[in-house]
Amino acid sequence: MIAHVLDRHIEITPDLAGGDPHIAGHRIKVREIVAWHERQGKSIDEICAEYELSLADVHAALAYYFDHRESIDRDIENSEALVASMRKQTPSLLEMKLNTRRNGQGLMLFYQVLEAEEMNNHCEFL
Repeated sequence: MIAHVLDRHIEITPDLAGGDPHIAGHRIKVREIVAWHERQGKSIDEICAEYELSLADVHAALAYYFDHRESIDRDIENSEALVASMRKQTPSLLEMKLNTRRNGQGLMLFYQVLEAEEMNNHCEFL
């Protein structure tokens, strides 16, 4: 079952885009349009050109967002919290390398940490 919303520009399909509202015929979610426009400052024309969408598609996504702002903002915040949590749990290898150099510990410590982490990852799958 597909629920068509806003003159067939926005679809909600349970098995597509995680069941989130998205542009019809695309896998681009409404919240992605919102992030690009509202948070990254891209113009509607830029979004249309970059993702080959019509002006009506992008305007429909924004209209849908303003009608469902609370739930979409909550989804965006939950996604951002998940990313932040994952970044804390998985330090950047570049950051680790730079920190070892700054602390004067050299690359040997970096490679020991990397090797230990690889062993831990390998053991988790056994």
